Amino acid sequence: MPRFGKYGVSAKEHRTLDGITFASKREMIRYQELRISERAGIISGLRLQPRYPLVVKDVKVCTYVADFAYLDSKQQPCIEDVKGMQTPMYKLKKKLFSVCYPDLRITEIL
Repeated sequence: MPRFGKYGVSAKEHRTLDGITFASKREMIRYQELRISERAGIISGLRLQPRYPLVVKDVKVCTYVADFAYLDSKQQPCIEDVKGMQTPMYKLKKKLFSVCYPDLRITEIL
């Protein structure tokens, strides 16, 4: 019997690419798209699972972990999160992120 993980996801081998196991097939497909864009020189500095500490009044509240971060063709930072559904925790962290990093914006890939 296959073991099911977070949100009932199974079949790890179907979510693995370049030795990286992704949380979903959608996230894996987006990674492929971004790798192609990076090879073509459209984006640069692709990072997976970048961490952003969320600090309010010198107190670390939590950490937001995005799916991807990179620089676009204009060298502007882009942060992406591939979403199947928006959990209440994600919505809260997104609000905190916007306060802690007002110059950055999270793009949701649905």
